[in-house]
Amino acid sequence: MTLPPAPGTPRTPLDRRAFVEQLSRAGVGSALLPGVLWAKLQAGAEITPATVAAAEEVAGVRFDDAERAMIVERLKGQAEQIAALHAVPLDNAVPPAIVFDPRPVGAARGKGERMARSRAPLREAPGDDDLAFLPVTELSELVRRRKVTSARLTALYVARLERFDPTLRCVVTLTRERARRQAKAADEEIARGRYRGPLHGIPWGAKDLLAVRGYPTTWGAAPYKTQTIDDDATVVQRLDAAGAVLVAKLTLGELAMGDVWFGGTTKNPWKTDQGSSGSSAGPASATAAGLVGFSVGSETLGSISSPSTRCGVTGLRPTFGRVPRTGAMALSWTMDKLGPICRSAEDCALVLAAIHGPDARDPSVRAAPFRWNAAVSPRALRVGYVKSAFERDEKDYPNKPFDLAALDVVRGLVGDLTPVDLPDLPYGAMRLILTAEAAAAFDDLTRSGRDAELTRQDVDAWPNTFRVARFIPAVDYINANRVRSLAIARWAELMKTVDVIVAPTGPVQLLATNLTGHPAVIVPNGFREDGTPVSITFLGGLFEEATALAVANAYQRATAWHTRRPASVLE
Repeated sequence: MTLPPAPGTPRTPLDRRAFVEQLSRAGVGSALLPGVLWAKLQAGAEITPATVAAAEEVAGVRFDDAERAMIVERLKGQAEQIAALHAVPLDNAVPPAIVFDPRPVGAARGKGERMARSRAPLREAPGDDDLAFLPVTELSELVRRRKVTSARLTALYVARLERFDPTLRCVVTLTRERARRQAKAADEEIARGRYRGPLHGIPWGAKDLLAVRGYPTTWGAAPYKTQTIDDDATVVQRLDAAGAVLVAKLTLGELAMGDVWFGGTTKNPWKTDQGSSGSSAGPASATAAGLVGFSVGSETLGSISSPSTRCGVTGLRPTFGRVPRTGAMALSWTMDKLGPICRSAEDCALVLAAIHGPDARDPSVRAAPFRWNAAVSPRALRVGYVKSAFERDEKDYPNKPFDLAALDVVRGLVGDLTPVDLPDLPYGAMRLILTAEAAAAFDDLTRSGRDAELTRQDVDAWPNTFRVARFIPAVDYINANRVRSLAIARWAELMKTVDVIVAPTGPVQLLATNLTGHPAVIVPNGFREDGTPVSITFLGGLFEEATALAVANAYQRATAWHTRRPASVLE
């Protein structure tokens, strides 16, 4: 075997095939190819300089023989440290001691909380088919004025869930008895003159990564399908306090990826041979199909944006640190966010008002005020658009006609739009932050071999992703977060120039803003020839959801895309 260069000699890229052949001639078998160092540390097997040499390819470094010998001595002690860590039981709910804050250094906090709703039309209750699709803004007034009881709404939505779930596969567990108790209590309170607010008596659905006492919390994954958590998630507690009625725990792609779960594939109500996308698959599908008044989903990297687009509903991904995740499955402690999926932008505002703010249990949540005013004129806001994104060639951008038409509507609402460029940084490279954190969140699943119980087993599915993450060097995970700090600073500068940015619902801004923690409102802005929806996204500053919602709300008042129903599928 050819020896590596002597110390001090410049290191050159290693030819993989030649290196493998050298290892083979030296008697180092395929078991010592990339990944063996981790495997040997796990198994307690002897670590040798050849083991280190095989692992260097993965780490992207190259050492000489003397350096490898010293590394081996230290790795023996490190193996003991890792074994000691593995001996400590770590529940998914235990966060790391490091807390991510998306605010740039020196950021000021706003003051004052206020809520100014739009005026809902005074109307009599429609028939059940129309009632099921009303937004919360109108349902709440019907309930408040006692034109509709919570019991009627609850029975309606439970019946629709039972009727359409065999087609849509959007329900994990119906919470019938809990819902009936809550609806009865809501009607009694309202009859006595105690009205809690716009969510009082409104049936809703929870993505099944939110714990609800007395019911399974499956995370959409077979290894956890009988799991029960003896607590209610903070979001569930807050919606209980607002008087909302939980009617179902809705599906998510297993461990918050995609729309495939242990019970099948959740479907798009507009095209039932198509999945609803994910991972907030059930919340988006059920909301679009008129099976709940609203729902709560989560996003780490597209899990509200993508199914909201696919199912033609309005999704709000709040600022990171806006809504407590206590009682929710952890996938990435520095990227997970909970948010509403509704039938309108103002509905999203009403739900966010009920669920935001610190709970003294999730250390990432900030005490930032939420100031919703439905009367805000978008002309009072500085609105920008990602010019280069809208100018892409149509052959690579099939939704371009819809997005350009949406831009024209926004121009009519606000006047001139400011062209902006998104900060140019390697966002794709920073994805390893999510990969490493997700693998840590489900470390025991990988080490126990129970990842084999997951439904998806392809190269891009969680089992393989978790295994690959074992080879991300800790140094590079930390440096990815340092690059993330640069992204935060540059986005802070960008958001000084505008209040809201209009952008295609596409991968570049989606990845960037999930890393920086910025909020997004996703609204339908048209339908393709096959009847499926498309969407446009409004981005806001950190903890400035109200501005993005204001522009989205104005857009929806000027259009009617969000009022369409998938009637041809559901009649």
